[in-house]
Amino acid sequence: MSQNLFETFAARMQERGDADFITTRDGRRYSHADALAASGRLAGALAAQGVTPGDRVAVQVDKSPEAILLYLACLRIGGVFLPLNTGYTADEVRYFLADAEPALFVCRPAALEQARAVAGETGCPAVETLGSDGDGSLMEAAQRATPFDAFEPREQNDLAAILYTSGTTGRSKGAMLTHHNLGSNAATLAEAWRFTAEDRLIHALPIFHTHGLFVGCNVTLMAGSSMLFLPSFDADVIFQEMPRGTVLMGVPTFYPRLVADARLTPEATASMRLFVPGSAPLTAETHREFERKSGHAILERYGMTETNMNLSNPYDGERRAGTVGMPLPGVEYRITDRETHEPLPNGQIGMLEIRGPNVFIGYWRMPEKTREELLEDGFFVTGDLAMVDEHGYVHIVGRDKDMVISGGYNVYPKEVEQVIDEIEGVKESAVIGVPHPDFGEGVTAVVVPEAHARLDERDVIDFLKDRLAKYKQPKRVLFVDALPYNTMGKVQKNELRKNYQDIYR
Repeated sequence: MSQNLFETFAARMQERGDADFITTRDGRRYSHADALAASGRLAGALAAQGVTPGDRVAVQVDKSPEAILLYLACLRIGGVFLPLNTGYTADEVRYFLADAEPALFVCRPAALEQARAVAGETGCPAVETLGSDGDGSLMEAAQRATPFDAFEPREQNDLAAILYTSGTTGRSKGAMLTHHNLGSNAATLAEAWRFTAEDRLIHALPIFHTHGLFVGCNVTLMAGSSMLFLPSFDADVIFQEMPRGTVLMGVPTFYPRLVADARLTPEATASMRLFVPGSAPLTAETHREFERKSGHAILERYGMTETNMNLSNPYDGERRAGTVGMPLPGVEYRITDRETHEPLPNGQIGMLEIRGPNVFIGYWRMPEKTREELLEDGFFVTGDLAMVDEHGYVHIVGRDKDMVISGGYNVYPKEVEQVIDEIEGVKESAVIGVPHPDFGEGVTAVVVPEAHARLDERDVIDFLKDRLAKYKQPKRVLFVDALPYNTMGKVQKNELRKNYQDIYR
């Protein structure tokens, strides 16, 4: 495999030629050859903006085929792709631009004025736009630019992407992923999940995180297959497209909705061969009901921003509900004592640690945090608690920290609490996740008001509206006289979760 991941993709795209790469419901189409040529024009536009190997390119745009072409163009010239959640507010983007110091920020056309202001404040030298219909200044520049027909040589550990994942301190961490990290994982998944050039992925995920971008798109590129790009999940559209699809990847909220739909039958899914969830655990009940109604066993797997995919239920063999399977080829894992990192026997719950070519090389400009979580022997401390059953399948049983996963997105309580605590009249707060029928976990704020303060739920929600991405905003705000503390002075969030476990039922 070439050191530059783009070279590997380009070879496959040349082989596939005029075969579909990305299509949309409104009739837009890029063949593999089209995409290869367009990536060269976009790479030329990036070079004209002064982007050089190692420079970061921050991207906060709506989902479109052209956004994937921009990713390819960035790889092609040796840039570092930095996708940002489209829900991030200007305040949140300001931190990312200041921390990553990108050479270019690509935003939605409607956000240009605000993006220029934030870029100016953080020293980002250039801003371009990219719209969901292939419009925007970057695409115009690509038409004028001299195409970049080669590819920039890269070393194995050169960065291909940085993905930010929030820490419990409230400060986001930039996970540094190399060409080798991404390429090795894409090749492993394409083989493990039996992807071929005949596959058509129904792609209804966002493309700013690991699942939608690196699992969905990289595996498609590695296999030379195709994708139907959907802007979001719509059950009506999914059922209409299943006869022409072979694979569906989705966050866990997709599957209960499909299970609840009378159209989910063996006949409706006859052309499909694989259903993959991700981003959060799927309930065993949903797994079993889906198989009962469709005849397909969902293939559960386990991955994260810092590693891409690590474990998977088998393609051939039993896919066990409630488990994430076994290690992918080339990946090692161990369940350890949380304090000593000593391995534990099967059946005992401990910290899940991962080692392999897919594991990131560290956090951007955070050497101390890197040393804490990326051990000297190469194992990464995931922060997830797990156990191995008697059949060798791994179960994720909880999270070491109090992270909330809502709708497939990671929400870190401390980040939300810090903003709530800024509200006049708030004494303190605790943010927890409790079971939610649609989102898996509902972000829930428990607030202690100052004496005589006049606060209500709407006050808090309105305050957060423009300060946090929507998925981080609490679905409910509850008021109490005091938070429960233990003798060590820590808030007992487990008690809060127990108290409020039924509020969304």
